[in-house]
Amino acid sequence: MVTLFDEPANTWELIANGLPWTLTLAASSLALGFFLAVGLALLRLSPVPPLRWFAYGYVYLFRSTPLLVQIFLIYYGLGQFEAVQKSFLWPFLREAHWCAILALTLNTTAYTSEIIRGGLQSVPWGQVEAAKACGMGLGLRFRRVIFPQAIRQALPGYGNEIVLMIKSTSLASTITILDMTLIARKETSATFSIEPLFIAAAFYLAINFLATRLVMWVEFRLSPELREAKTGKTLPDQGVVGAR
Repeated sequence: MVTLFDEPANTWELIANGLPWTLTLAASSLALGFFLAVGLALLRLSPVPPLRWFAYGYVYLFRSTPLLVQIFLIYYGLGQFEAVQKSFLWPFLREAHWCAILALTLNTTAYTSEIIRGGLQSVPWGQVEAAKACGMGLGLRFRRVIFPQAIRQALPGYGNEIVLMIKSTSLASTITILDMTLIARKETSATFSIEPLFIAAAFYLAINFLATRLVMWVEFRLSPELREAKTGKTLPDQGVVGAR
């Protein structure tokens, strides 16, 4: 019986050739999506109704439709409009990898914004009032008091989003991007063997293992109570978080 580890070394190497594309898609969409999600989360909490409605509509749209459909609409659909073809965006939108990054970014922005919104709402209002009493302006309060605590609260949920986006990059293979999934599918079709798919799954498993450990490390570094529990030391009361 042939096992996964009886596969020739060149099969592992062949599928590994798609690893850069997988990492590029995941890293680009997560990085861009995070910054867009912060702004979208603030719009969701805005006192201005039109801004709240816009943010809610965006989140509802991208969370309620399949990512695969979004990829197809961006890659195949936008090119149907003459205005798009004549715009400055066409050199980017005619390329599959830019369309994939755009679709993944727009999708993760919707999910991440809700995670960050929950983190922002979890910050104790008393600390915000204490920061105001210390003379902090809105920007300083957000940077030194609100956002650091919100990120700590949002990290576990955002870690799940990172894992989901790394797996979702496999959908980019449907628009001809030669990532690990597409290479594995081609090898499976050529050899009538399922082992290439197991190899691709092993790569995804390893990437997500490293990603989850990185999130755990960041959460540990940002959480004094976790460091206190590990070292057995009691941290002094510092009052308002981040205030100096």
